Amino acid sequence: MLKPVLFTIMMGAALLPASASAQQQGSTGQQAQAGDVKLSKSDREFVEKAGQGGLFEVRLGQVAQQRAASPEVKRFAQRMIDDHSAVNKRLAELAQKKGVLVPQELDQDHREKIDKLSKKTGTEFDRAYMSEMVDDHEDDVEEFEEASKEVKDADLKGFAAATLPQLREHLTQAKQIQGKVKGK
Repeated sequence: MLKPVLFTIMMGAALLPASASAQQQGSTGQQAQAGDVKLSKSDREFVEKAGQGGLFEVRLGQVAQQRAASPEVKRFAQRMIDDHSAVNKRLAELAQKKGVLVPQELDQDHREKIDKLSKKTGTEFDRAYMSEMVDDHEDDVEEFEEASKEVKDADLKGFAAATLPQLREHLTQAKQIQGKVKGK
């Protein structure tokens, strides 16, 4: 009865070569799972950074929905919520297949940024939020460009490359809106 179970597990772990999955079975019987895939340290660090960044974009977008004065800033914030929620979901699904957890809570640095921005309202918030969005997306584009070239895991590399155009678009839009709210 063990062979059908292993076959099912291996088919579910389509990202694993069948031989690696079978080798991971070991003496414990049914332990061959997609979660047994080991990412390199640098690949895990990329997942952590991308997860933190995506979560930050969503949470800060939610704050912007309440604090922003400009309808354009609010629309941008909603886009950040929608787009980064979708990217976060894809990253979480991929990471789960690789046996890595995506952060569910912000780290201290990101919490402090949100706390600082949460104290602002109106046009002051708009300027600070859009400045943060430009800075954050410049970092994101740089990290995802690097990951699309240097990440060892092919699926993770593909995720980075596929996400990059959207991040570039966010950066362009953030710079445009930043230019508009700076003068107000």
